Amino acid sequence: MQLNEYVRILRRQWTLVVVASCLGLLSAAGITLVSSPTYTANTRLFVAIQNSGAVSELQQGNTFSQGRVKSYVETVKTPAVLQPAIDELGLDIEPVELLDQVRASADLDTVLISIAVDDDSPVQAAALAQAIANSLIEQVETLERPAEAVSSPVRLSIVTPAVAPESPSGPNMGLNLVIGIFLGLLAGLVSALIRSSSDTRVRSENDLSSITKAPVLGGVAFDGDASKKPLLTQAGHQSPRAESFRHIRTNLQFANVSSKSKTMLVTSSLPGEGKSTTATNLAIAMAQDGQRVVLIDADLRRPMVAEYLGLEGRAGLTTALVGSADVMDLLQPWGEQELYVLSSGRVPPNPSELLGSNAMATLIRKLESNFDVVIIDAPPLIPVTDATVLAQKGHGVVLVVGAGKVRTHDVEKSLESLNLVGADLLGVVVNLLPTKGPDAYAYSYYSYASKPDSHRKSRNPAKAFNGSHMKAARRSKKPSRDSDHAVGGRR
Repeated sequence: MQLNEYVRILRRQWTLVVVASCLGLLSAAGITLVSSPTYTANTRLFVAIQNSGAVSELQQGNTFSQGRVKSYVETVKTPAVLQPAIDELGLDIEPVELLDQVRASADLDTVLISIAVDDDSPVQAAALAQAIANSLIEQVETLERPAEAVSSPVRLSIVTPAVAPESPSGPNMGLNLVIGIFLGLLAGLVSALIRSSSDTRVRSENDLSSITKAPVLGGVAFDGDASKKPLLTQAGHQSPRAESFRHIRTNLQFANVSSKSKTMLVTSSLPGEGKSTTATNLAIAMAQDGQRVVLIDADLRRPMVAEYLGLEGRAGLTTALVGSADVMDLLQPWGEQELYVLSSGRVPPNPSELLGSNAMATLIRKLESNFDVVIIDAPPLIPVTDATVLAQKGHGVVLVVGAGKVRTHDVEKSLESLNLVGADLLGVVVNLLPTKGPDAYAYSYYSYASKPDSHRKSRNPAKAFNGSHMKAARRSKKPSRDSDHAVGGRR
């Protein structure tokens, strides 16, 4: 994992890291406030060797003392020293219990021993430190005295008597807060990495790079008004949404340059990823580019195109496939450009059989001979096999991936299904991208303020083609049903 990926994870999970750090800080503050104050009393002892005072003996004695100091420091924490101190103060504790309160150390290259005792009471701390120092003096006297000698050659003297401290030595609020925020930050970072590794949702274009090498044709940022105004004509001409579909249209022209088919299949892994709005807006964008486009609603289970465009949906694709009417008579013009729509028709009981029939292949070939581009809004790949049946006919496929809606294994399963039937995957469109944060799409950073054109002010622009207007448009614009010649135009 590269550094920029770690940065992206932190940007995604920054709230978790901040919350964990705050919890660590608050926990440290709470523990510090409820903890009882601790007082520390200190005393120091000097180790000396009794000799005649000659220089050579003084040097030998000093070397001897420094060598023995480390042993005396360890002796402080033995029951031989602690028990007499407990008995002197009349305490009802065991030496092992007192051991945690006592610390002993020796200054480097000196004969000084420091003893520190912690206790909830400052007076008790001082008394214990003094008693332990006195006990150490007596114990060293006993241990170092030769068998037949009257006194020991080693003498310990208290040079700094223990005094009851005036202020507590702990808990250290500042230090505890630093430790708390550090531990909270560490826990937050670890949690963010674990959460990110377990989160298999596809959230950005970068996430697709680990799934497929198929080109990303573009991305569409999430728009809260898209559910009420799904068409790009309902937004400003230079709005980020419109720019996104024009960008996808341009990339598709390059992706489809080597394809022999004029038909483009738009599908997704699961419902709710925005494939129908993508297919519809892509058809509008291509028609605005001057191409003659026909949009087919082949999602025979949940048809949405007619509803988006405000067209009649009861007669359409299924009507033509069962032979009840000619497909050219069922096309409905939409908008001011050369865009025609073939709605789904009535929902049949056998969608897969109809879509995989010879009648469907014949219908597509006829539309390809009369239009520059045929866009098919197909059902999602995972729930049903309809899209796979259409994809194996040699048509180019555009896979729509809803950011945050679909997981990695779903996309992998869809790609595997397309690969098994030898589908020509033109590329991937990432839909519903966030407008802010590390996964935001580039166009969402632009700020356009243009107003919609007058013909786009209506909430449903297709209303202009209802009634007599639609009939007139059909008479003037509909391609002849007997025309079998290919219509020239850009691809």
